[in-house]
Amino acid sequence: MRAGFIGLGAMGAHMARNLAQQGWLGAVWNRTQATAQALAGELGVACAASPAQLAATVDAVLICVSADADVLAMIDALLPGLRPGTLVIDLSTVGSATAREAARRVRERGADFLDAPVTGGVEGARNATLAIMVGGAADTLERARPLLAAMGNRVVHMGDTGMGQATKAVNQVMCAGINQAVTEALAFGERLGLDMGKLIEVVSGGAAGNWFLEKRGPTLTQDVFRPGFKLALHHKDLKICEAMAEDLGTALPLSTATRQDYERLMAAGHGEEDISALYRLKRPAR
Repeated sequence: MRAGFIGLGAMGAHMARNLAQQGWLGAVWNRTQATAQALAGELGVACAASPAQLAATVDAVLICVSADADVLAMIDALLPGLRPGTLVIDLSTVGSATAREAARRVRERGADFLDAPVTGGVEGARNATLAIMVGGAADTLERARPLLAAMGNRVVHMGDTGMGQATKAVNQVMCAGINQAVTEALAFGERLGLDMGKLIEVVSGGAAGNWFLEKRGPTLTQDVFRPGFKLALHHKDLKICEAMAEDLGTALPLSTATRQDYERLMAAGHGEEDISALYRLKRPAR
């Protein structure tokens, strides 16, 4: 199977590298062509002139872009080159309804579609340890599994089209709560005068231990907020989650509070930082 990759941002570039390392990658495309040309040169693959050209030369197209409108625009750009039997795999985080609409457009061309959002941050993308939650037909997933296994170590079929995105929405709500709990607790610990390194070490070994505390605790307490997951992107995702919840007649109060906190930070110029920048609102004054 020859794969093409579209969207070479912080996550996408690493995923493309891992596909190339396993011998699957044949072509790349990115809105900023210089980025695509540089990565194509590095990996020894083709740099497509357009999404349609990329689609015409591969068996599977993987997409990793930012927002719902971007996904649908990219699907439309692919369609002229999409051939019957081609597999389109969307790794972006969007709404379930967007995934279903993308699938409809792709299937009208005789191709097939999986929504396969990922979690694990830049570290997971770099190390091919992403968790990938997949919506679509089971037999389509089996075709795609070698590609997904090159990028992640946990690939789970969640059900029909859109259910991968539904699962990712749950993940993003949970991340909001974990971010709130960890940043609030560590700010409390700092006010208590505790040694923050020792605090993180001992708490990580008990019932309150979690990935975010281990990976981000040591950096956020040093005012280092290099993005593993950009705050502005989580803000976008939480808006998707809230819209999905509203359709169900339910509420996500913790997610709403986190989104509002993010808006304060974005207004202060911190949207490109890691989500752990939430600590800025909670820590003792410097």
